[in-house]
Amino acid sequence: MALDTRRETFYEQLAQGLDGLREQGLFKPERVIASRQGAEVVCDDCRTLINLCANNYLGLSGDEAMVSAAVDATEKYGYGLSSVRFICGTQTVHKELERALSDFLGTEDTILYAAAFDANGGVFEPLFDEQDAIISDALNHASIIDGIRLCKAARYRYQHNDMADLEAQLQAAADKRHKIIVTDGVFSMDGTIAQLDKICDLADRYGALVMIDECHASGFMGKTGRGTHEHHGVMGRIDIITGTLGKALGGAMGGFTSGRKAVIQTLRQKSRPYLFSNSLAPAIAGASLDVLRRLSSSTELRDRLHANTAYFRAAISEIGFTIKPGTHPVVPVMLFDAPLAQKFAQRLYELGVLVTGFFYPVVPMGQARVRVQLSAAHTREQLDKALAAFRQAGQELGLLKN
Repeated sequence: MALDTRRETFYEQLAQGLDGLREQGLFKPERVIASRQGAEVVCDDCRTLINLCANNYLGLSGDEAMVSAAVDATEKYGYGLSSVRFICGTQTVHKELERALSDFLGTEDTILYAAAFDANGGVFEPLFDEQDAIISDALNHASIIDGIRLCKAARYRYQHNDMADLEAQLQAAADKRHKIIVTDGVFSMDGTIAQLDKICDLADRYGALVMIDECHASGFMGKTGRGTHEHHGVMGRIDIITGTLGKALGGAMGGFTSGRKAVIQTLRQKSRPYLFSNSLAPAIAGASLDVLRRLSSSTELRDRLHANTAYFRAAISEIGFTIKPGTHPVVPVMLFDAPLAQKFAQRLYELGVLVTGFFYPVVPMGQARVRVQLSAAHTREQLDKALAAFRQAGQELGLLKN
């Protein structure tokens, strides 16, 4: 009997696809770090590089106090729970962290998830059905898009940060029972800050709820770092906030959803990623709790981050690169061509700077870039060295006129 070769064909097809990515200069390599995360990192080739591509906004990922807090929590609560929350996986440290997040964000209650992707994946289906409408920004994070796909509510999409189109979609959804506007607080590829004041005004006018994803905002946006809703003066007007513990708030992993008690209690009963995932490791919960205490007592790290951001944005523009305008520590340096973005990132690596090239489908076609992310941990000397490398690589690759 002849063997069916379709199984081997499957693997051959995958190999051909990967070879095609390499030939086009679009294969995404993973840089391996052999040290703690920080303003500088040591890679597995033993080279020390200035790190400009981590979400380590407040510089806490490799911080000694963070490590000590994680060790203390591990000694007290152990390595893990071997269980989901509703069976026997909830410890006092989880409840303390949920209360602290609620206080920090100005909400009634908070629920923890293993990751922010899970928070967005598990928020829509328990709360909305075919009678309702979800109105989503066109550039929302993939986790929001996937979460919406799991829900039976009608889907409407408005052009990115376009308030006229948002109003048009609210009008189109007028016959739906409940409507919720969903947006990233800050859009991670562009550093664009959502117009939450205008969004809340439209929500009030059309009787809609508002949800924001604060992964690139919690801890440093707003006067005291509460987030985009503080930045825009709309604290108390946002119905649902999702976010992460894996960026500014320590840099490990874990996510959360925060809002009214009725919302959070419903998620505890029905949200599948919460019900069927192990509880957050005690070390992460304990260290994250320590971060919130620190942020509530001082804005020093936030202030240092924004000073570094303003300095770098002005300097990189003066060199002659095109960047997306704004004030956020995400600074997209636009190269537009995908293979060029990869080549530029590789040359910067050789010059001692760690960045990553981004291109379609991560960003729109023709909008390839390297995304710089500033940290409170960066020194002025490190930023100046990085800027010199940008200038050299730009001149070598013919990107600069001067």
